[in-house]
Amino acid sequence: MTHQELPHTFKLLTIWLLVGLVFFLGFKAWEQQREASRFQLAGQTVVLTRADDGHFHWPGRVGNVAVDFLVDTGATSTALPQALAERAGLTPLGAVRTQTAGGAARGFVARADIALDGGVRADKLTVTVLPDLGAPLLGMDVLGRLHFSQKPGELRIEPAP
Repeated sequence: MTHQELPHTFKLLTIWLLVGLVFFLGFKAWEQQREASRFQLAGQTVVLTRADDGHFHWPGRVGNVAVDFLVDTGATSTALPQALAERAGLTPLGAVRTQTAGGAARGFVARADIALDGGVRADKLTVTVLPDLGAPLLGMDVLGRLHFSQKPGELRIEPAP
């Protein structure tokens, strides 16, 4: 390899790295825009679009911690992963044994302030905290206070009359 080949090789490598970076950043921007479009607010109506995983997700907060809730109409109560509960500073109020889709599970109950994008709040809500829960589940203890309807790929949620 001569001394002149190195700068040419370096230039080609730099160009390919820049092309790769542009594609990577473009993909990330597209991905972020797609995530943002899953939640829309039309007046007082929250419109959720089904995600690639087949579920509806509703962004919100547990205390001061940002959360992407999985909307679970089959869950009686809202459930949180233990790691999230710890980040949010929730205090255990007592032990609980519950039945989940994955079988029996042990955890604890706590009270949490839940704020969902679109203005829906549930302050001092009793939640179930489970150590092995994969994602926070928004249950019927919150959803039952609202009116919701479903079309293919879309969930519309309105305040209860």
